Amino acid sequence: MLEEVWNTFLIQLQRHPHVRTCTKKVIAGIPFIYIEFALPDTPQLKIDEAIAASSKQAIQGKSITFDTVFVRSEKNLLIYRHRFYVPQQKMFCCGNVCSDCTRFKQ
Repeated sequence: MLEEVWNTFLIQLQRHPHVRTCTKKVIAGIPFIYIEFALPDTPQLKIDEAIAASSKQAIQGKSITFDTVFVRSEKNLLIYRHRFYVPQQKMFCCGNVCSDCTRFKQ
């Protein structure tokens, strides 16, 4: 399921008018996205907004969250660490009367 989210995210990001190309690279188990922007004077804020909008579209209707951290820039290339997180579900009752307790699930 996570691979489908990544594919949707990259397709949506590629369609954004401020983005020329985007690629995902996994280095030491951590996913990075390399984004080449379309115009040299494109502000980084526009790319940040494009990443957030594309992520929200990719995870729509799923219980997945995302985290994006800017790493560095080179000429017309921005590099981000970008991860999608699948929440862990509780496997047993810990006795703290949690709202998501396994006892309440049917």
